[in-house]
Amino acid sequence: MLAGMNIFKEDTVMNRDLTNGNVTGSLLVFAGPMILGNLLQQCYNIVDTWVVGRYVGADALAAVGSSYTLMTFLNSLLIGLCMGSGSVFSYYIGKGDRQKVKDCAQTSFALIGMLAVAVSVAVQCFRGPILWLLRTPGELVQMTEEYLVIIFTGIVFIFLYNYFAFLLRALGNSVVPLYFLGAASVLNIGLDLFFVLVFHWGLQGAALATLIAQAVSGVGLGVYIWRKESFFRFSLQDFVRGEKPVAEICKYSGMTCMQQSVMNFGILMVQSLVNSFGPAVMAAFAATVKIDTFAYMPAQEFGNAYSIFISQNHGAGKKRRVGEGTKKAFGVSAVFCGAVSVLVFVLARYLMLIFVRAQDTHIIEIGMQYLRIEGAFYVGIGILFLLYGYFRGINRPGVSLVLTIISLGTRVVLAYILAAVPAIGVLGIWWAIPIGWALADGVGIMILLYGNRRETI
Repeated sequence: MLAGMNIFKEDTVMNRDLTNGNVTGSLLVFAGPMILGNLLQQCYNIVDTWVVGRYVGADALAAVGSSYTLMTFLNSLLIGLCMGSGSVFSYYIGKGDRQKVKDCAQTSFALIGMLAVAVSVAVQCFRGPILWLLRTPGELVQMTEEYLVIIFTGIVFIFLYNYFAFLLRALGNSVVPLYFLGAASVLNIGLDLFFVLVFHWGLQGAALATLIAQAVSGVGLGVYIWRKESFFRFSLQDFVRGEKPVAEICKYSGMTCMQQSVMNFGILMVQSLVNSFGPAVMAAFAATVKIDTFAYMPAQEFGNAYSIFISQNHGAGKKRRVGEGTKKAFGVSAVFCGAVSVLVFVLARYLMLIFVRAQDTHIIEIGMQYLRIEGAFYVGIGILFLLYGYFRGINRPGVSLVLTIISLGTRVVLAYILAAVPAIGVLGIWWAIPIGWALADGVGIMILLYGNRRETI
Protein backbone atom coordinates (compact mmCIF):
# COMPACT_ATOMS: atom_id res chain seq x y z
CA MET A 1 0.00 0.00 0.00
CA LEU A 2 1.38 3.35 -0.98
CA ALA A 3 1.62 5.94 1.76
CA GLY A 4 0.30 9.46 1.89
CA MET A 5 0.15 11.90 -0.94
CA ASN A 6 2.16 9.85 -3.44
CA ILE A 7 -1.08 8.55 -4.90
CA PHE A 8 -2.13 12.03 -6.00
CA LYS A 9 1.16 13.56 -7.12
CA GLU A 10 0.20 13.47 -10.75
CA ASP A 11 -2.73 15.82 -10.29
CA THR A 12 -1.04 18.88 -8.83
CA VAL A 13 2.27 19.87 -7.34
CA MET A 14 0.44 21.88 -4.69
CA ASN A 15 -0.62 18.77 -2.78
CA ARG A 16 1.48 18.41 0.40
CA ASP A 17 2.44 15.16 2.11
CA LEU A 18 2.02 15.80 5.86
CA THR A 19 3.36 12.38 6.84
CA ASN A 20 6.98 13.33 6.17
CA GLY A 21 9.37 16.21 6.86
CA ASN A 22 9.83 18.59 9.79
CA VAL A 23 6.76 18.50 12.04
CA THR A 24 6.61 22.16 13.06
CA GLY A 25 7.46 23.34 9.57
CA SER A 26 4.82 21.09 7.97
CA LEU A 27 2.16 22.30 10.38
CA LEU A 28 2.93 26.01 9.97
CA VAL A 29 3.36 25.92 6.18
CA PHE A 30 0.13 23.98 5.75
CA ALA A 31 -1.80 26.05 8.29
CA GLY A 32 -0.57 29.40 6.98
CA PRO A 33 -2.84 29.63 3.90
CA MET A 34 -5.81 28.35 5.91
CA ILE A 35 -5.28 31.01 8.58
CA LEU A 36 -4.79 33.74 6.00
CA GLY A 37 -7.87 32.60 4.12
CA ASN A 38 -10.06 32.72 7.19
CA LEU A 39 -8.68 36.11 8.14
CA LEU A 40 -9.66 37.33 4.68
CA GLN A 41 -13.12 35.88 5.21
CA GLN A 42 -13.40 37.70 8.52
CA CYS A 43 -12.20 40.86 6.81
CA TYR A 44 -15.16 40.94 4.50
CA ASN A 45 -17.49 40.11 7.41
CA ILE A 46 -15.93 43.00 9.29
CA VAL A 47 -16.34 45.30 6.29
CA ASP A 48 -20.06 44.41 6.27
CA THR A 49 -20.26 45.36 9.93
CA TRP A 50 -18.17 48.49 9.51
CA VAL A 51 -20.12 49.79 6.52
CA VAL A 52 -23.48 49.05 8.15
CA GLY A 53 -22.50 50.42 11.57
CA ARG A 54 -20.96 53.60 10.17
CA TYR A 55 -23.22 54.40 7.24
CA VAL A 56 -26.59 52.74 7.94
CA GLY A 57 -26.94 53.04 11.72
CA ALA A 58 -26.97 51.31 15.12
CA ASP A 59 -30.30 49.52 14.50
CA ALA A 60 -28.96 48.09 11.26
CA LEU A 61 -25.80 46.98 13.08
CA ALA A 62 -27.93 45.20 15.67
CA ALA A 63 -29.88 43.49 12.85
CA VAL A 64 -26.65 42.32 11.18
CA GLY A 65 -25.35 41.02 14.51
CA SER A 66 -28.46 38.97 15.13
CA SER A 67 -28.41 37.69 11.54
CA TYR A 68 -24.72 36.82 11.72
CA THR A 69 -25.27 34.54 14.70
CA LEU A 70 -28.15 32.79 12.93
CA MET A 71 -26.16 32.35 9.72
CA THR A 72 -23.17 31.07 11.66
CA PHE A 73 -25.39 28.37 13.15
CA LEU A 74 -26.81 27.33 9.77
CA ASN A 75 -23.42 27.42 8.10
CA SER A 76 -22.03 25.26 10.88
CA LEU A 77 -24.31 22.41 9.81
CA LEU A 78 -22.74 22.34 6.36
CA ILE A 79 -19.20 23.21 7.41
CA GLY A 80 -19.30 20.48 10.06
CA LEU A 81 -20.39 17.91 7.48
CA CYS A 82 -17.66 19.03 5.07
CA MET A 83 -15.08 19.05 7.86
CA GLY A 84 -16.02 15.53 8.97
CA SER A 85 -15.83 14.30 5.38
CA GLY A 86 -12.43 15.96 5.07
CA SER A 87 -11.19 13.90 8.02
CA VAL A 88 -12.32 10.71 6.26
CA PHE A 89 -10.59 11.80 3.04
CA SER A 90 -7.36 12.58 4.93
CA TYR A 91 -7.39 9.23 6.71
CA TYR A 92 -7.67 7.21 3.50
CA ILE A 93 -5.14 9.42 1.75
CA GLY A 94 -2.75 8.63 4.60
CA LYS A 95 -3.48 4.92 4.08
CA GLY A 96 -2.97 5.27 0.33
CA ASP A 97 -6.43 3.91 -0.57
CA ARG A 98 -7.17 5.88 -3.75
CA GLN A 99 -10.52 4.29 -4.63
CA LYS A 100 -11.85 4.70 -1.12
CA VAL A 101 -11.06 8.42 -1.26
CA LYS A 102 -13.06 8.76 -4.48
CA ASP A 103 -16.02 6.74 -3.19
CA CYS A 104 -16.20 8.80 -0.01
CA ALA A 105 -15.83 12.07 -1.92
CA GLN A 106 -18.69 11.44 -4.33
CA THR A 107 -20.97 10.07 -1.60
CA SER A 108 -20.42 13.02 0.71
CA PHE A 109 -20.92 15.50 -2.14
CA ALA A 110 -24.34 14.05 -2.95
CA LEU A 111 -25.49 13.82 0.68
CA ILE A 112 -24.29 17.24 1.82
CA GLY A 113 -25.41 18.92 -1.39
CA MET A 114 -28.98 17.70 -0.96
CA LEU A 115 -28.99 18.85 2.66
CA ALA A 116 -27.69 22.30 1.65
CA VAL A 117 -30.61 22.77 -0.76
CA ALA A 118 -33.09 21.57 1.87
CA VAL A 119 -31.71 23.96 4.53
CA SER A 120 -31.82 26.90 2.11
CA VAL A 121 -35.47 26.26 1.26
CA ALA A 122 -36.49 25.59 4.87
CA VAL A 123 -35.00 28.76 6.36
CA GLN A 124 -36.50 30.89 3.59
CA CYS A 125 -39.94 29.53 4.44
CA PHE A 126 -39.61 29.87 8.21
CA ARG A 127 -37.48 32.99 8.70
CA GLY A 128 -40.32 34.81 10.46
CA PRO A 129 -40.81 32.23 13.23
CA ILE A 130 -37.03 31.92 13.54
CA LEU A 131 -36.68 35.64 14.28
CA TRP A 132 -39.50 35.35 16.82
CA LEU A 133 -37.70 32.50 18.57
CA LEU A 134 -34.56 34.65 18.69
CA ARG A 135 -36.56 37.36 20.47
CA THR A 136 -35.59 39.94 17.89
CA PRO A 137 -36.98 43.33 19.00
CA GLY A 138 -40.08 44.38 17.06
CA GLU A 139 -38.46 47.50 15.65
CA LEU A 140 -35.71 45.37 14.06
CA VAL A 141 -37.78 42.50 12.63
CA GLN A 142 -38.50 43.98 9.19
CA MET A 143 -34.93 45.19 8.71
CA THR A 144 -33.48 41.83 9.76
CA GLU A 145 -35.85 39.85 7.57
CA GLU A 146 -35.00 41.94 4.49
CA TYR A 147 -31.33 41.20 5.10
CA LEU A 148 -31.90 37.48 5.64
CA VAL A 149 -33.97 36.98 2.47
CA ILE A 150 -30.83 37.63 0.44
CA ILE A 151 -28.27 36.06 2.79
CA PHE A 152 -30.13 32.74 3.04
CA THR A 153 -29.82 32.29 -0.72
CA GLY A 154 -26.06 31.86 -0.36
CA ILE A 155 -26.23 28.68 1.73
CA VAL A 156 -25.69 26.45 -1.32
CA PHE A 157 -22.61 28.44 -2.33
CA ILE A 158 -21.24 28.13 1.20
CA PHE A 159 -21.57 24.35 0.85
CA LEU A 160 -19.77 24.34 -2.50
CA TYR A 161 -16.81 26.35 -1.26
CA ASN A 162 -16.35 24.42 1.98
CA TYR A 163 -16.77 21.00 0.40
CA PHE A 164 -14.15 21.65 -2.27
CA ALA A 165 -11.87 23.46 0.19
CA PHE A 166 -11.84 20.52 2.64
CA LEU A 167 -11.29 18.10 -0.24
CA LEU A 168 -8.22 20.03 -1.38
CA ARG A 169 -6.93 20.40 2.18
CA ALA A 170 -7.25 16.66 2.69
CA LEU A 171 -4.95 16.33 -0.31
CA GLY A 172 -2.50 18.65 1.46
CA ASN A 173 -3.42 21.65 -0.71
CA SER A 174 -4.29 24.64 1.47
CA VAL A 175 -3.11 27.25 -1.06
CA VAL A 176 -5.73 27.10 -3.82
CA PRO A 177 -8.73 27.63 -1.47
CA LEU A 178 -6.91 30.74 -0.27
CA TYR A 179 -6.73 32.13 -3.81
CA PHE A 180 -10.47 31.83 -4.34
CA LEU A 181 -11.33 33.12 -0.89
CA GLY A 182 -8.98 36.07 -1.39
CA ALA A 183 -10.64 36.96 -4.69
CA ALA A 184 -14.08 36.65 -3.09
CA SER A 185 -13.02 38.83 -0.15
CA VAL A 186 -11.76 41.63 -2.39
CA LEU A 187 -14.93 41.38 -4.49
CA ASN A 188 -17.16 41.50 -1.40
CA ILE A 189 -15.42 44.55 0.03
CA GLY A 190 -15.64 46.39 -3.29
CA LEU A 191 -19.31 45.54 -3.81
CA ASP A 192 -20.09 46.41 -0.17
CA LEU A 193 -18.77 49.92 -0.59
CA PHE A 194 -20.35 50.29 -4.05
CA PHE A 195 -23.84 49.04 -3.17
CA VAL A 196 -24.10 50.85 0.19
CA LEU A 197 -22.19 54.10 -0.36
CA VAL A 198 -22.94 54.67 -4.06
CA PHE A 199 -26.32 53.02 -4.66
CA HIS A 200 -27.54 53.52 -1.06
CA TRP A 201 -29.07 50.04 -0.91
CA GLY A 202 -28.47 49.76 2.84
CA LEU A 203 -28.63 46.31 4.43
CA GLN A 204 -29.85 44.70 1.22
CA GLY A 205 -26.76 46.00 -0.57
CA ALA A 206 -24.43 44.54 2.05
CA ALA A 207 -26.26 41.20 1.82
CA LEU A 208 -26.13 41.16 -1.99
CA ALA A 209 -22.39 41.85 -1.96
CA THR A 210 -21.86 38.86 0.33
CA LEU A 211 -24.05 36.61 -1.83
CA ILE A 212 -22.15 37.43 -5.03
CA ALA A 213 -18.79 36.85 -3.32
CA GLN A 214 -19.95 33.47 -1.96
CA ALA A 215 -21.07 32.41 -5.44
CA VAL A 216 -17.72 33.35 -6.97
CA SER A 217 -15.70 31.39 -4.38
CA GLY A 218 -17.94 28.29 -4.37
CA VAL A 219 -18.47 27.91 -8.11
CA GLY A 220 -14.92 29.01 -8.91
CA LEU A 221 -13.35 26.39 -6.65
CA GLY A 222 -15.59 23.72 -8.14
CA VAL A 223 -14.44 24.63 -11.65
CA TYR A 224 -10.80 24.43 -10.47
CA ILE A 225 -11.34 20.91 -9.09
CA TRP A 226 -12.94 19.83 -12.35
CA ARG A 227 -10.08 21.15 -14.45
CA LYS A 228 -7.03 20.41 -12.28
CA GLU A 229 -7.89 17.38 -10.13
CA SER A 230 -8.90 14.90 -12.83
CA PHE A 231 -9.40 12.11 -10.33
CA PHE A 232 -12.42 13.92 -8.88
CA ARG A 233 -14.32 14.48 -12.11
CA PHE A 234 -17.41 12.64 -11.01
CA SER A 235 -19.87 11.43 -13.61
CA LEU A 236 -23.43 10.20 -13.19
CA GLN A 237 -22.06 6.73 -13.87
CA ASP A 238 -19.69 7.07 -10.89
CA PHE A 239 -22.59 7.87 -8.60
CA VAL A 240 -24.64 4.94 -9.89
CA ARG A 241 -21.95 2.24 -10.00
CA GLY A 242 -19.39 3.27 -7.38
CA GLU A 243 -19.34 2.03 -3.81
CA LYS A 244 -21.39 4.24 -1.52
CA PRO A 245 -19.92 4.35 1.99
CA VAL A 246 -22.99 6.19 3.29
CA ALA A 247 -22.75 4.82 6.83
CA GLU A 248 -19.09 5.81 7.20
CA ILE A 249 -19.65 9.33 5.83
CA CYS A 250 -22.74 9.80 8.00
CA LYS A 251 -20.89 8.61 11.09
CA TYR A 252 -17.91 10.96 10.87
CA SER A 253 -19.58 13.86 9.10
CA GLY A 254 -22.65 13.59 11.29
CA MET A 255 -20.62 13.69 14.50
CA THR A 256 -18.61 16.71 13.37
CA CYS A 257 -21.79 18.37 12.13
CA MET A 258 -23.42 17.80 15.51
CA GLN A 259 -20.35 19.19 17.23
CA GLN A 260 -20.36 22.32 15.07
CA SER A 261 -24.13 22.80 15.30
CA VAL A 262 -24.21 22.27 19.07
CA MET A 263 -21.45 24.84 19.40
CA ASN A 264 -23.28 27.39 17.31
CA PHE A 265 -26.71 26.53 18.71
CA GLY A 266 -25.30 27.44 22.10
CA ILE A 267 -24.07 30.73 20.66
CA LEU A 268 -27.53 31.25 19.13
CA MET A 269 -29.13 30.80 22.56
CA VAL A 270 -26.69 33.32 23.99
CA GLN A 271 -27.64 35.70 21.16
CA SER A 272 -31.28 35.30 22.15
CA LEU A 273 -30.40 36.23 25.74
CA VAL A 274 -28.36 39.21 24.53
CA ASN A 275 -31.33 40.37 22.43
CA SER A 276 -33.45 40.56 25.58
CA PHE A 277 -31.17 43.36 26.88
CA GLY A 278 -32.12 45.68 24.01
CA PRO A 279 -30.51 47.31 20.94
CA ALA A 280 -27.47 48.84 22.75
CA VAL A 281 -26.24 45.48 24.08
CA MET A 282 -27.12 43.85 20.74
CA ALA A 283 -25.05 46.41 18.82
CA ALA A 284 -22.10 46.03 21.23
CA PHE A 285 -22.30 42.25 20.98
CA ALA A 286 -22.45 42.43 17.17
CA ALA A 287 -19.21 44.42 17.09
CA THR A 288 -17.40 42.35 19.73
CA VAL A 289 -18.32 39.03 18.10
CA LYS A 290 -16.63 40.22 14.91
CA ILE A 291 -13.55 41.35 16.86
CA ASP A 292 -13.58 38.13 18.85
CA THR A 293 -13.84 35.95 15.79
CA PHE A 294 -11.07 37.82 14.01
CA ALA A 295 -8.83 37.54 17.08
CA TYR A 296 -9.05 33.80 17.69
CA MET A 297 -9.88 32.57 14.19
CA PRO A 298 -6.18 31.87 13.42
CA ALA A 299 -6.19 29.47 16.38
CA GLN A 300 -9.30 27.77 15.01
CA GLU A 301 -7.82 27.34 11.55
CA PHE A 302 -4.56 26.12 13.06
CA GLY A 303 -6.65 23.51 14.88
CA ASN A 304 -8.26 22.47 11.58
CA ALA A 305 -4.85 22.19 9.89
CA TYR A 306 -3.55 20.21 12.87
CA SER A 307 -6.55 17.86 12.54
CA ILE A 308 -5.69 17.08 8.91
CA PHE A 309 -2.04 16.54 9.95
CA ILE A 310 -3.18 14.11 12.64
CA SER A 311 -5.60 12.32 10.30
CA GLN A 312 -3.03 11.73 7.54
CA ASN A 313 -0.42 10.48 10.02
CA HIS A 314 -2.96 8.37 11.88
CA GLY A 315 -3.97 6.76 8.59
CA ALA A 316 -0.29 6.17 7.78
CA GLY A 317 0.25 4.55 11.21
CA LYS A 318 2.84 7.13 12.35
CA LYS A 319 2.01 7.34 16.07
CA ARG A 320 5.30 8.97 17.06
CA ARG A 321 4.77 11.78 14.53
CA VAL A 322 1.24 12.27 15.88
CA GLY A 323 2.61 12.69 19.41
CA GLU A 324 5.34 15.10 18.33
CA GLY A 325 2.88 17.14 16.27
CA THR A 326 0.54 17.40 19.25
CA LYS A 327 3.22 18.79 21.56
CA LYS A 328 4.38 21.34 18.98
CA ALA A 329 0.84 22.41 18.11
CA PHE A 330 -0.13 23.09 21.74
CA GLY A 331 2.98 25.20 22.24
CA VAL A 332 2.41 27.29 19.11
CA SER A 333 -1.26 27.87 19.93
CA ALA A 334 -0.57 28.89 23.55
CA VAL A 335 2.00 31.51 22.53
CA PHE A 336 -0.26 32.97 19.83
CA CYS A 337 -3.42 33.10 21.96
CA GLY A 338 -1.57 34.66 24.90
CA ALA A 339 -0.21 37.43 22.69
CA VAL A 340 -3.64 38.13 21.14
CA SER A 341 -5.27 38.31 24.59
CA VAL A 342 -2.84 41.03 25.64
CA LEU A 343 -3.47 43.03 22.46
CA VAL A 344 -7.26 42.81 22.70
CA PHE A 345 -7.26 43.80 26.38
CA VAL A 346 -5.08 46.85 25.77
CA LEU A 347 -6.72 47.95 22.51
CA ALA A 348 -10.35 47.19 23.42
CA ARG A 349 -11.61 50.77 23.06
CA TYR A 350 -9.87 51.35 19.72
CA LEU A 351 -11.22 48.07 18.37
CA MET A 352 -14.77 49.09 19.26
CA LEU A 353 -14.30 52.43 17.51
CA ILE A 354 -13.74 50.56 14.25
CA PHE A 355 -17.41 49.58 14.24
CA VAL A 356 -19.16 52.07 16.48
CA ARG A 357 -19.33 55.87 16.23
CA ALA A 358 -17.48 57.71 19.00
CA GLN A 359 -20.70 59.36 20.23
CA ASP A 360 -22.25 55.95 20.99
CA THR A 361 -20.35 55.81 24.29
CA HIS A 362 -22.72 53.38 26.01
CA ILE A 363 -22.27 50.79 23.26
CA ILE A 364 -18.49 51.23 23.37
CA GLU A 365 -18.39 50.71 27.15
CA ILE A 366 -20.45 47.51 26.92
CA GLY A 367 -18.19 46.19 24.17
CA MET A 368 -15.00 47.00 26.10
CA GLN A 369 -16.42 45.16 29.09
CA TYR A 370 -16.95 42.05 26.99
CA LEU A 371 -13.53 42.15 25.34
CA ARG A 372 -11.65 42.59 28.61
CA ILE A 373 -13.42 39.70 30.29
CA GLU A 374 -13.71 37.10 27.55
CA GLY A 375 -10.70 38.24 25.49
CA ALA A 376 -8.30 37.68 28.38
CA PHE A 377 -8.79 33.90 28.10
CA TYR A 378 -8.15 33.11 24.44
CA VAL A 379 -5.69 30.39 25.47
CA GLY A 380 -8.73 28.42 26.63
CA ILE A 381 -10.41 28.45 23.23
CA GLY A 382 -7.06 27.81 21.49
CA ILE A 383 -6.57 24.58 23.48
CA LEU A 384 -10.16 23.57 22.81
CA PHE A 385 -9.75 23.95 19.04
CA LEU A 386 -6.71 21.65 19.15
CA LEU A 387 -8.60 19.08 21.21
CA TYR A 388 -11.43 19.12 18.67
CA GLY A 389 -8.88 18.64 15.87
CA TYR A 390 -7.03 15.83 17.64
CA PHE A 391 -10.07 13.69 18.29
CA ARG A 392 -11.42 14.24 14.76
CA GLY A 393 -8.01 13.27 13.41
CA ILE A 394 -7.87 9.94 15.28
CA ASN A 395 -11.43 9.08 14.20
CA ARG A 396 -13.07 9.86 17.56
CA PRO A 397 -15.35 12.76 16.64
CA GLY A 398 -17.71 11.76 19.44
CA VAL A 399 -15.22 13.09 22.00
CA SER A 400 -15.17 16.46 20.21
CA LEU A 401 -18.96 16.49 20.47
CA VAL A 402 -18.83 15.78 24.21
CA LEU A 403 -16.32 18.59 24.77
CA THR A 404 -18.52 20.98 22.80
CA ILE A 405 -21.54 20.05 24.89
CA ILE A 406 -19.55 20.68 28.08
CA SER A 407 -18.25 24.05 26.83
CA LEU A 408 -21.50 25.36 25.37
CA GLY A 409 -23.74 23.76 27.95
CA THR A 410 -21.82 25.47 30.72
CA ARG A 411 -21.85 28.77 28.83
CA VAL A 412 -25.60 28.74 28.18
CA VAL A 413 -26.68 27.55 31.63
CA LEU A 414 -24.39 29.94 33.48
CA ALA A 415 -25.31 32.85 31.20
CA TYR A 416 -29.05 32.43 31.80
CA ILE A 417 -28.60 31.96 35.55
CA LEU A 418 -26.18 34.84 36.12
CA ALA A 419 -27.89 37.28 33.74
CA ALA A 420 -31.09 36.90 35.77
CA VAL A 421 -29.33 38.29 38.88
CA PRO A 422 -29.86 42.08 38.81
CA ALA A 423 -26.46 42.80 40.40
CA ILE A 424 -24.69 40.83 37.66
CA GLY A 425 -26.84 41.22 34.54
CA VAL A 426 -25.04 41.12 31.20
CA LEU A 427 -21.66 40.54 32.92
CA GLY A 428 -22.85 37.00 33.64
CA ILE A 429 -23.08 36.30 29.91
CA TRP A 430 -19.50 37.46 29.37
CA TRP A 431 -18.01 35.47 32.28
CA ALA A 432 -19.85 32.26 31.32
CA ILE A 433 -17.80 31.96 28.12
CA PRO A 434 -14.25 31.42 29.53
CA ILE A 435 -15.62 29.24 32.33
CA GLY A 436 -17.11 26.90 29.71
CA TRP A 437 -13.79 26.78 27.84
CA ALA A 438 -11.87 25.90 31.01
CA LEU A 439 -14.13 23.00 31.96
CA ALA A 440 -14.06 21.49 28.46
CA ASP A 441 -10.25 21.88 28.27
CA GLY A 442 -9.83 20.03 31.54
CA VAL A 443 -11.96 17.08 30.45
CA GLY A 444 -10.36 16.93 26.98
CA ILE A 445 -6.80 16.94 28.29
CA MET A 446 -7.63 14.15 30.73
CA ILE A 447 -9.10 12.01 27.93
CA LEU A 448 -6.08 12.68 25.70
CA LEU A 449 -3.57 11.82 28.43
CA TYR A 450 -5.49 8.72 29.50
CA GLY A 451 -5.65 7.48 25.91
CA ASN A 452 -1.91 8.00 25.41
CA ARG A 453 -1.17 6.29 28.72
CA ARG A 454 -3.18 3.22 27.69
CA GLU A 455 -1.26 2.98 24.43
CA THR A 456 2.10 3.01 26.23
CA ILE A 457 1.14 0.37 28.82
